[in-house]
Amino acid sequence: MAAAETPTEVDRRVRVGIVDDHESVRLGLKAACENSGFEVLFASATAQGLVDGLAGRQCDVIVLDLSLGDGSIVTDNVHLVQSTGSAVLVHSIADRVAYVREALAAGAAGVIPKSSPTTTVMAAVASVARGDVLNNLEWATAIDADRDFAKAQLGRRERDVLHLYASGLPLKMVAMQLGIAHSTAREYLDRIRVKYVEVGRPAPTKVDLLRRAVEDGILPGLDADVGDGRV
Repeated sequence: MAAAETPTEVDRRVRVGIVDDHESVRLGLKAACENSGFEVLFASATAQGLVDGLAGRQCDVIVLDLSLGDGSIVTDNVHLVQSTGSAVLVHSIADRVAYVREALAAGAAGVIPKSSPTTTVMAAVASVARGDVLNNLEWATAIDADRDFAKAQLGRRERDVLHLYASGLPLKMVAMQLGIAHSTAREYLDRIRVKYVEVGRPAPTKVDLLRRAVEDGILPGLDADVGDGRV
């Protein structure tokens, strides 16, 4: 008798949380998610309400509005919902560039405008759930419009290392491609991380480095899951 098949990661439905202080938006997103085959674990008007409502359950993606009626701070909200182990997709009106930039700096995986078609929003949810970097016009606009946004001043070799490493190559392969010692490649990587910390954009994980590379134009937007382990 053949062994019973176990569900694969692909088979499991994407689990979604929703934070928006407008009930109509929450209901609309919930319906759209469910129609797309996603599972909505909880929806709330506040970030704290969502965390409390999840009661330890983990979403793959939390769709977060940036301007909530409880007077909470964007960075605090992003960090709070991230503390549940979930990725954060910003869902906000397009003209709140400062808020979008703050959310991206806090670690949000991407931004999708509320004016987007429902199919586009659902595609963004699926993309973020896979661990992809959601790089779009709204992300680029938020960065370009922010005069306080500072790119890390990377040297040519540092940019080469970041380009290859953030693209998904192991550090050993990066060193081989560049014709340098593995220890030298690690030194470059350490310096890159220090430089990002110095401009207020820390990148402790490989996913963070991929985001920084995309933000600084070292890499285009990528549809690749590079994991989140420290190296």
